[in-house]
Amino acid sequence: MAEAMENGTGTDKKVMVAIDESDCSHYALMWVLDNLKDSITKSPLIIFVAQPPATGNITFAAPLGVARMYYPISSTPGYVESAQENHRKFAVALLEKAKQICASHGVEAKVVTEIGDPKTAICDAVEKHNINLLILGERGHGTIKRAILGSVSNYCVQNAKCPVLVVKKAQVQVA
Repeated sequence: MAEAMENGTGTDKKVMVAIDESDCSHYALMWVLDNLKDSITKSPLIIFVAQPPATGNITFAAPLGVARMYYPISSTPGYVESAQENHRKFAVALLEKAKQICASHGVEAKVVTEIGDPKTAICDAVEKHNINLLILGERGHGTIKRAILGSVSNYCVQNAKCPVLVVKKAQVQVA
C-alpha cells in the first residue's frame, strides 16, 4: 500500500491511527510518523479516539467487617452528563496532543472522536471515513486478560473493512 501511495496512484488513500492513553498507542503513532511519513504526507493522517459511553449505574464497595458488599445504584442524569463531558474533554486533550506530535513531524492530522465501545467505534469510523489502512497499537494483555476482556486489535483485524496494521512494541530484555 505504501508503494502505491508513493507512486502517486493512491493520493486519496486515508490512513487512520486509533489511539488511547496507553504507551502502546503512543508507540504506534510514533511508528507511523517514523515509518510511513512519505506515504501520509499526501493526505491528512486521521487520528481517532473512542470515548467510552457513560453508564447509568455506579457500583461502590461498602465495608462490612472483613467482607465487602457491592451495591449498584442508578446515577442521576446530571452525573451521566458530567461523566460524558469528562470523557469528551479527555478525548479532545489526547487528540490535541497527538495532533501536536504529528505537526512536529511535519504531518497534517485530522482528529476524530466518537462515543462507544472502542472495538465497534473504531470499525464504524473506518467505514464512515472510508479509511484505507487502520493502524493500532498492541496493548500486550496476557492470554487470560485478553480472553476475558477481549482484544480491540483482534476485533478490528477480524471486522474492519480495510487492512489493519497492529504495531507491537518491542520488548527490551535486560541481561
